[in-house]
Amino acid sequence: MRCPFCGDDDDRVLDTRSRDDGSAIRRRRLCNHCNRRFTTIEEIENKTLSVVKSDNRREDFDRAKLRRSIEIACTKRPISIEQIDSIVDRVNANIEMDMVYEVPSRRIGELVIRFIRELDEVAYVRFASVYRNFKDKEEFLKELNDLKKDL
Repeated sequence: MRCPFCGDDDDRVLDTRSRDDGSAIRRRRLCNHCNRRFTTIEEIENKTLSVVKSDNRREDFDRAKLRRSIEIACTKRPISIEQIDSIVDRVNANIEMDMVYEVPSRRIGELVIRFIRELDEVAYVRFASVYRNFKDKEEFLKELNDLKKDL
């Protein structure tokens, strides 16, 4: 850590304390060059994740929006709220593992497709029909046939 008084980066930590809520650490430091004390605060960097849409627009990642779209596909299916939340959590975890600040909406859609397919075939077809934007019944039937082959 660079000393705010002399600019030297040789220091030592005298005291470390966590904030009450655990969101940051306060450190008292002593500069070994000028012998002055200073305080630093370390916090977790909260990155804002943006979704890049197909038309290159960007919007903030919204877990609630993702959850709603999955809920719509799962309407009147034997799928619990916990299972839907699990899909949202798995999608979020996969995106966070990528360690990026922007994620294409296509990546999110493919993850949902993969996880929802494991859960329920009807919900999968519903989600896929909206996500893949089928142009006609042949595309829809092709998807159903591909699903049938995989079973």
